Amino acid sequence: MDRSGIRHTGRRHLVMCPPEYYEITGDNPWTPPDAKTDRAAAMEEWERLRGIYLDLGHQVHVIEPRPELTQMTFAANGALAVDGKAFIARPHSQERAGEGPAHAEWFRQRGYDVKVSRARSEGEGDFLVTERFVLAGTGFRTDQPAHFEAQEFLSRPVLSLQLVHEKFYHLDTAVCVLDERTIAYYPGAFSSGSRRLLERVFPDAVIATDDDADELGLNAVSDGRNVVLHSSARHLADALAERGYHPIGIDMPQLQMGGGGPKCCTMGLYGEPPETIDAAGSQ
Repeated sequence: MDRSGIRHTGRRHLVMCPPEYYEITGDNPWTPPDAKTDRAAAMEEWERLRGIYLDLGHQVHVIEPRPELTQMTFAANGALAVDGKAFIARPHSQERAGEGPAHAEWFRQRGYDVKVSRARSEGEGDFLVTERFVLAGTGFRTDQPAHFEAQEFLSRPVLSLQLVHEKFYHLDTAVCVLDERTIAYYPGAFSSGSRRLLERVFPDAVIATDDDADELGLNAVSDGRNVVLHSSARHLADALAERGYHPIGIDMPQLQMGGGGPKCCTMGLYGEPPETIDAAGSQ
């Protein structure tokens, strides 16, 4: 991996969960019929991703995995954390129901004001933070009433977006927030009204191709300059470089077969986290 040219942007707080008990469940359209779990390979992928963040100067907080929660390594789905408040997920799947309480406990221990969603919602899988709005997806995994709950709890305006393509069931498979005012997105994932809304609000967005989207290229993490994304999303990487970003490619085949990428494995802590966030669980 070529990390030359990395431009440091100041420390960000990120949350990850190691895939110690990871299993490919086959409950999403990204999973090949013959997919087999290789936890050792998944752990190597996860460690490479964590290493990139550490090289960039970011702080990685680790939430401990639980044996009964085989998808918990997709930490972004557990909550949305903004300004010392954590809006805890209520997953659509009973298999993942325990992730909400696990994340709620972790955030309470670190001084966050915690609220558990009453409606179905899946954390940063369907909520992405920009300077002006929280972008919120609905249509598959998160119900729209959760958007109103998040807006009331976080006191930030929420922009609802309708997902219509079953392959892009989470917003973070179809949108990447590049910096405070710029996003990349895949138009084919959205209803016609939501596409027009994105065009109006983000006229300078980077538009992903079909190939980019099919490689889960938008399930990426940006610190405003450096964008960590699947190596196979070559068109998107070129487009980002043309716009002045620094793409950092990573191969994550084991986690990708489970429907994940850099963003699924990474929850961001936005705004000023409580001072107690550094008390435990960071590396």
